[in-house]
This record gives sequence, C-alpha cells and structure tokens, in this order.
Amino acid sequence: MKRRTFLATGLAAGLPASLLAQEKRPMRILLRSSWQTVNIGDIAHTPGMLVLLEKHLPHAEVTLWPSLVDRGVEKILRDRFPKLKIALTRDEKENALAGCDFFLHGSGPGMVGHKEAELARKSGKAYGFGGITLSDDEIKQHGTLLAGAKFVFLRDSDSMRALEAAGIRGSGIEFGPDATFAIDLRDEPAADALLKQHGLDSGKFLCAIPRLRWTPYWEIHPESRKPDPGRIRVNEEFAEKDHAKLREAITAWVRETGMRVLLTPEMSYAVPLLKTLLFDKLPDDVKPKVSYLDRYWLTAEACSVYARAAAIVSMEQHSPIMGIAAGVPAVLVRQPTDTRKGRMWYDLGMEDWVFEIDASTGKQIGERVVAIGRDLPAARLAAAKARDRAGDRMEAMVAAITGGGA
Repeated sequence: MKRRTFLATGLAAGLPASLLAQEKRPMRILLRSSWQTVNIGDIAHTPGMLVLLEKHLPHAEVTLWPSLVDRGVEKILRDRFPKLKIALTRDEKENALAGCDFFLHGSGPGMVGHKEAELARKSGKAYGFGGITLSDDEIKQHGTLLAGAKFVFLRDSDSMRALEAAGIRGSGIEFGPDATFAIDLRDEPAADALLKQHGLDSGKFLCAIPRLRWTPYWEIHPESRKPDPGRIRVNEEFAEKDHAKLREAITAWVRETGMRVLLTPEMSYAVPLLKTLLFDKLPDDVKPKVSYLDRYWLTAEACSVYARAAAIVSMEQHSPIMGIAAGVPAVLVRQPTDTRKGRMWYDLGMEDWVFEIDASTGKQIGERVVAIGRDLPAARLAAAKARDRAGDRMEAMVAAITGGGA
C-alpha cells in the first residue's frame, strides 16, 4: 500500500490548539456512528472507534450521535466508556453539533451519516471520515462533501482508487481500516456460560458464520422494507451452493483436527440458518462435534467467544475482524454481492486467508482452515501482524483529527 502524506491545501482546519488552551477545555469530538443493532458488526464500529479515541486522544470529550443503541447496546457502551456522552434527543444532537470542534463520521458500509456530515460542513465545522467503504454512486452524489473533509480514511484500496479516479484529491485520502480492528469489548461471564453449555474448551474450537448473498432486510424490517424479488431469487439460487462449501470446511476441520465447531450468527436473520443451512446437512460423524447458537447475541459476548476460539471461518466481514482484533486467525469467504470492504483482507496482508467464493472450492477453504488448526502459534502470529498493521493506520487516522499526518 502506497503511503501518502496529507495534502496541505484544501483541508478544513480544526479548532486551533491555542484557542482550546485559552478556553481551558478539552477538544470536543462528535462521533456519528452506531448504525443498527441487528448486526454485531454495525454495533462493533462504535466501540472500536471509541477505543482509538480513548487511546490516542485521551483528554478529548466525545459525544456519540447514534442511529440506534437499543437491544442493550447503550448499556454495553456506557459500561465500557463511562465518560461517553450519548446524544439521544433532537436537542441533544443539535447542541452536540453546535458545540463540537470536530465531526467524525465513524466506520461503516458507506456514508451512512452523510446528512449529519453535511450539516457539519455547512456550519463550518471541521469533519472527517474514518474507515468507510465508498460506492461509485456515493462518490458521485457526495463529491463536494468528500472534497471538503479534513481527511477521508477508506477501509479498502478499491474505494481509494474509485475516489481518486473521480478526481477528488483535495482531502487527505488514506487507507484506514475499519475501526472494529481496535475493539476490546468483553462479556466474560456470558462467554463462560456459553462455552460450558456447548462443551467447548478455550483455544480448541472453530467458529463458523454464514451469510446469504443479499441481506434480507425485508424480513428484518417488514414494516418499512418491501420484499425484493430479484435479491430473493439470488439468495435462493446460491444459499445451498455457498453453504455447501462452508460445510465442507467445517467437516475437514472436525475430521482432521478433532476440534469442535460453534456455528454463530453475525446478523439476527442468520440464526435459523445455522441449523438449516449448516448443521442439519453435515455428515453424521461430524455433527456430534458441532453445535450452534439458537439466538442472536451482542458484540461483547461475541468478542469474548471469538477471543477464545482457535480460528474463525466466515462469510461475513466483521466476525473475522473481531477475531483478528483478539489475535485469532480468521478466514474470510467473500461473496461477489458483498461490498468493496472485503478488500481489507488483501490490503492488510491476509491474502492467504481470503477466498472469493465463486472461484474457490470447499476443499480449498477446508485445507486452509485445517492448516491454521495444525499450526496455531504461527497462525496467531500472522493474525497479530495484521492487527498491528491495522493499528498503525488507525492511529494515523486519529492523529489526523488534530492535524497529524500519516
């Protein structure tokens, strides 16, 4: 990855440090994040970014402007970050924007908070984007907003190339991975109970995570989303084909390593799939070594369980990131309907742990997962190196808030 310094021209200026000193108050950062709670990955963006701000800007006053913090997520955030302010009402959000020194758009699948970022731009606030993926349409629609940012840290090199191809070079365009790589949430009592329930020994089990090619939001939010016949057809066409490959990897793991497997969901809709698409269709000699969650879970519990796993194999993106954050090796099985974000695995030097599903067989995926299981110390070292590379880039992102370069 080519490293570039921030361009000196065209960058929005933050509040001068001298003025902050005169006012004798900490810098105020408004974090726009917490996009939804039906996905443990979208929950994870926020605590990951908060860890980075806590570590690298410890004296800053941080306020979160969330979309959703229901399902117990608000408590998780307040327990881990007791100094965090959360703007929940309209007045609280407006006051937080008016009083902030910097508006930070957190990691996510795109410019989810573009409306609020636009408010920051129009009010003269310094703002930046930290660890996002961009589509071509977003670049076309929000070019002015992107060009006026102090920085745009993109979590994959494909988004970087697309932004530069559009001629947007007036901002600090950098590679900055998803902030989830910094997450340190834990719920150890919940993990203790789960491992006991499923007969799992720490460091001696594989976590496997399914995914349909298109997230069925029409099932998750039937009150506001209409069924999409085209996407339903794609899901029906590939559900068995894709998960047969994941089952082959699970089977190889059990037969070759003798270790157990836990099937887990990244999104709420995936809970029934753990049984119907994975467990029920496994060979009879493999099933006794495999168990599955019968419920959705939250990010703190998931992080604690992933941290105790031997390895992770996933069709979703953020469970593997949580694993890498804990130094656990993780294999990503990437579907073509997923966004550019999957490029992160290549960008962070984990090209041996990513499989493009249409160009890969279940046997190939299984061989790689088994290889990890046979030499866990080496695999953990590789995971730690990837985590450190992500950490360096995320540190540069936070430094850019106060004017530091990459």
